[in-house]
Parts: sequence; C-alpha cells; structure tokens
Amino acid sequence: MTLLNDWRILILLCLTLGLAPYAPEPHIWGKLKWMAGGAVGMKPMDYFDLLLHATPFLLLIRRLGVEIFKKSKKN
Repeated sequence: MTLLNDWRILILLCLTLGLAPYAPEPHIWGKLKWMAGGAVGMKPMDYFDLLLHATPFLLLIRRLGVEIFKKSKKN
C-alpha cells in the first residue's frame, strides 16, 4: 500500500496513464467532454476506459484528502 501513498508515484501515474494518449488532446479530457455532452453512443468499454484513466487522479485526490485530514486532526 505504500506505493499508493507515494506522492511521486501518484503524480507520475497521473501524467502518464491518466493523460495518455496526449495528442490531439488528453484521452480522459475527451471522455469527460463526451459525457458532459450527454454520453450519446458511449458503450460499456468507454466507461471502463474512463475509469482506468481516472483512477490515478482519484488516488491522488484520496491522498490529498488523507493529508488534509491528518493536518486538521493535529490542530
């Protein structure tokens, strides 16, 4: 579990898996725009693909939440 709590690993995952492929736009950004437009024509594979690309960002947000919770608990 220490790998999932390492800031460097999480940032690296976000920059590689989370944003790949980069051209013409990050893949996750295209999927989010597609969903915001009503997700017309999205298949289960597209949702799974979105989940895979979003996982590093979700882990990073979780890690940030843990840090904030620890700091607020100390005060």
